[in-house]
Amino acid sequence: MAFARRPACTWQLRTGSLPLGERTLVMGVLNVTPDSFSDGGAFLNPERAVQHALSMLDQGADLIDVGGESTRPGSQPLSTQEEQARVLPVLEALLRERPTSVLSIDSYRAATARAAIAAGAEIVNDVSGFQWDPDLPQVCADLRCGVILMHTRGRPSEWRTQPRLAQEEVVPLVKTGLTQSLKAALATGIDRSRIVLDPGFGFGKTYDNNYPLLAHLDELLAIGAPLLAGVSRKSFLARTLSEIGSGGRTADIAPEARANATLAATTAAILGGASIVRVHDVRPAVEAARIADAILAEL
Repeated sequence: MAFARRPACTWQLRTGSLPLGERTLVMGVLNVTPDSFSDGGAFLNPERAVQHALSMLDQGADLIDVGGESTRPGSQPLSTQEEQARVLPVLEALLRERPTSVLSIDSYRAATARAAIAAGAEIVNDVSGFQWDPDLPQVCADLRCGVILMHTRGRPSEWRTQPRLAQEEVVPLVKTGLTQSLKAALATGIDRSRIVLDPGFGFGKTYDNNYPLLAHLDELLAIGAPLLAGVSRKSFLARTLSEIGSGGRTADIAPEARANATLAATTAAILGGASIVRVHDVRPAVEAARIADAILAEL
């Protein structure tokens, strides 16, 4: 993979827009859940969640992604009512504290997307790439919001028992899936300027399957939409780290101990073509992105 020059464009959101391509945007992760793989339970309390979001914004986050349902391997779906009870108070309180915040709702449910946009969110981040709720594409078209479509292979309950992909299968599979999601969005009436694609690191890709995506991320730019990469604290990083100091046990590398590996993978993703990176630790990512952007400026 050569370093990839990202096409400059404007990402149209619900009420505004964000420039993409010239500077990497940093999306801060806000898990309002008791069971997320990295920080489950840390920000379930709405007040703590809002304070954490404000801290990420102060550290340089360009936008905040608020999610109420964990998608860790083996997780089970929530009810729509419980998901909304977690995320809506946080969205509303955060916008009261920081009205200019750009917020994304991490949900695949049409009803939650509609409620979150009504509460002030600008973007719907669907980890299923419009696969899990047939009503969501039309809702996004009607709401005229920003949309992130992720590639997912199966559901979280299936990931531990899925057959492993061959390394050479990964990039073609993701490229085909994202192309289908993009076509579905366009066919529903969502304008291309509102769409960002996410290859879905870790979502149905086991451990080493994620490295072909990092090595060939630039190939996904040919689909025709900007890319978001979310590699922060993922277990495939821990698996690689486990080979140099914990007896080969991925579980011994705690999520917060994956910070250096996260920075390495995040920087690789930016140099490979990602316009947005989704991270738990904002300030280090902002600094890494600044260096990567300086390199890309010389292409």
